[in-house]
Amino acid sequence: MNKKREKEISEKSLRGKKSRAAGQRFEVKVRENLEKLGWVVSKWMNTVDYDREGKIGKLVPAKRKYNPFMKAMTIGTGFPDFICFRRRTTSGFFPVPANQQEIEFETRNSYGDYEVIGLEVKSNGYLDKAERDMCFWLITNKIFSRILIAKKGEKRGEIDYIDFEKKYEK
Repeated sequence: MNKKREKEISEKSLRGKKSRAAGQRFEVKVRENLEKLGWVVSKWMNTVDYDREGKIGKLVPAKRKYNPFMKAMTIGTGFPDFICFRRRTTSGFFPVPANQQEIEFETRNSYGDYEVIGLEVKSNGYLDKAERDMCFWLITNKIFSRILIAKKGEKRGEIDYIDFEKKYEK
């Protein structure tokens, strides 16, 4: 391999590492922001196995990815990135009081039900065709009440949340 080609590969590799690291930092920032807003946030470990021709989908565990160079297994490669939930009441949202942990679910449910949403983190806010199809399937099959897309805002450090259904109306 000639020197020029080796340099191009090295530059692309370095750019990819920086992009992945920036994406991970942004995911952490979005997660912290939602937790401050009162959401319980967890990594989503499933994905949609979607047959486009028959429009048949099913929820399956996301495959883990092995990186032979780092000898590490990557987990948490599901779609969307996060599952978020919080308690919903007629007067708004509030966390479960600490002393209410021992009460049965039926009694706890009288405080209000839960809103469960999916959250996909994209710096540019753009979903490709396959991701859009999976989002439509997740909403149609009532896996999530809605799906949000977190993207970087205009100002430095700002996060914008876009409602998937409003952006990609079908």
